[in-house]
Amino acid sequence: MMLAWVRTLIIACSLYAPVCAGFEIIAHRGASGYLPEHTLAAATLAHSQGPDFIEQDVVMTKDHIPVVLHDVQLQDVTNVEQVFPDRHRADQHFYAIDFTLAELRQLSIHERHNSQGEAVFSQRYQGDSGGFRIATLVEHIELITQLNRQFAVNIGLYVEIKAPAWHRRQGVDISDAVITLIQHQVARICQ
Repeated sequence: MMLAWVRTLIIACSLYAPVCAGFEIIAHRGASGYLPEHTLAAATLAHSQGPDFIEQDVVMTKDHIPVVLHDVQLQDVTNVEQVFPDRHRADQHFYAIDFTLAELRQLSIHERHNSQGEAVFSQRYQGDSGGFRIATLVEHIELITQLNRQFAVNIGLYVEIKAPAWHRRQGVDISDAVITLIQHQVARICQ
């Protein structure tokens, strides 16, 4: 049983790539071709499609909580510019690490836009009122492990730590935080 849960919590990075040689399908950012990337809804839809793994890219919040987002910056996939217009850095970018989880929860996630506000993938989901929010890594782990339990399947998580060197320059060891979190989740699940 423990091996099944450990498979569910694989960390995807180049050091572990040989471990993953036997799988076939990774739901990249969840079902990102259908719903906004890395939302719990996209992960749920991806799970229903039966991949071997569902990917979670992880960045850190100001209050050191790992959240699932593809980029360290927020403006391409959220409404941060409308909710917190003055919170950008000198480079005009809004960084997840500059916001607490409570602040990030105020944002809506939308399909990826370019700097002119145009949809990068115009054939994808274009709704504005879906209520998609930023989720934590713990919420993704719980969702996928519970769906696995309910449907008697073993779809794994494919956790990618985004920009670890950049996070270290910001004073945060994201790699240690994510590994510690996963160890705690494995211990909790395997009790």
